[in-house]
Amino acid sequence: MDKTRCLIIEDEPLAAEVISDYIAELPFLELVEVCHSATQGLAALQKNQIDLIFLDLHLPGIKGFDFIRTLRNPPQVIVTTAYHEYALEGYSLDIIDYLLKPVDFPRFLKAVNKVQKPTEEGDQAGTKKEQKEEIVLLKEGRNNIPVVLSEITYIEGQRDYVLVNTATQTVKTKSTLAAIQERLIHGDFIRIHKSFIVSRKAISAFSRTRLIVNGTELPVGRKYAEVVQNELHQ
Repeated sequence: MDKTRCLIIEDEPLAAEVISDYIAELPFLELVEVCHSATQGLAALQKNQIDLIFLDLHLPGIKGFDFIRTLRNPPQVIVTTAYHEYALEGYSLDIIDYLLKPVDFPRFLKAVNKVQKPTEEGDQAGTKKEQKEEIVLLKEGRNNIPVVLSEITYIEGQRDYVLVNTATQTVKTKSTLAAIQERLIHGDFIRIHKSFIVSRKAISAFSRTRLIVNGTELPVGRKYAEVVQNELHQ
């Protein structure tokens, strides 16, 4: 099995150690080198074949995103940082994923499962498009919160706000359900009520009048019942 060759660029020793340990747990990943600055990272890229960079944003000297912009053909990149407000900038650079510190192993695993393996071939433009579609940025107060689409269980409309729920968090953003629905991959989500959109994958049970989503019972609106039944019986 061809392994994904990884480079860590991280100036915090403990954070670098955590990512190193996670890489060691997965047989399809191989850690090539750990660097503590962008300058060291550039040297490592020049002497090694690297498929994936775990990149901290706050590095001494040149910053993480500026470093990526200097590379002619950068490897795939997963950002690791304590600051979520930079997600929008990373999104525009085709970052594979955006891990907030402290990073737990399940979230790490979800990120690396998005990485295109060295043996896989395909349309790079198509791959980048898919990567962009996997994360939606939601405005909560003054912050931009990145939410992985596949982690959304259901979305609830509350007047001028929308609650986007995952198994681990709820993001309250000023929007409407209709506006949020336009940003979703429609095949993965179903409008079941004037106030609810649900992820098909999160549904554990359903009837004509209700659904169970991640342990929460939600109503099926009368005008949506037939469409919901047809969708779920496919």
